[in-house]
Amino acid sequence: MEVESKKFYSNISRPIIEIFLKYSEEYKIKRKKNVNHGLVVKPIVEAYYNSRCQIDLVDYSSIPDHTVTPPYKYVLTVQDHLTKFVHLRPCQSKEGVEVAKHLYLIFCEFGAPLLLQSDNGLEFRNQVVAGLKILWPDLQIVHGRSRRPQTQGSVERANGDFQPMLGSWMRENQNPKWSLGLPLVMHQKNRKYHTGIKTTPFNAVFGKEAYNGLR
Repeated sequence: MEVESKKFYSNISRPIIEIFLKYSEEYKIKRKKNVNHGLVVKPIVEAYYNSRCQIDLVDYSSIPDHTVTPPYKYVLTVQDHLTKFVHLRPCQSKEGVEVAKHLYLIFCEFGAPLLLQSDNGLEFRNQVVAGLKILWPDLQIVHGRSRRPQTQGSVERANGDFQPMLGSWMRENQNPKWSLGLPLVMHQKNRKYHTGIKTTPFNAVFGKEAYNGLR
């Protein structure tokens, strides 16, 4: 918050921020996260962008978005392991073919990763690979390994970040159609300072900070 406040304001000290957080109901909601204690893992370090890409599906079937028919029930999370740059896409189902279509468009814009990591089950991974082979015959994808903290921990943390942000957007706009707020949440997530990489994911990918017109 200190890093973000300096982009818009002057003389915002830590005590002022602490007072704001103390009385912020939205902050209290966001801080309600599950914490794992005593788990020590050795992180996987990648050398360059797109060397490893992690994907996951977040279940929103309890609050389906009826913007389309059938409604959106899932959010596809696609994160580059090195830069932490994340793509968020609404999905109507968790079928591998639909996920493959979203990945195809993302890969055409940002390039295909050497390793595609997923822990959503072997059948799901096979469907994704088969779907991408249809859409992109020359693409070679390595199967991800089963769920391990070293590999999927990063994308799980990304999920834990964007879900409160999306919930805030829905409450502030009183709009249950979360697919409309998903692109803005993705933008906010990518321009948020990341302590692990010491910059924002947007800056890590594009070499400059994102335009601040969208807050």
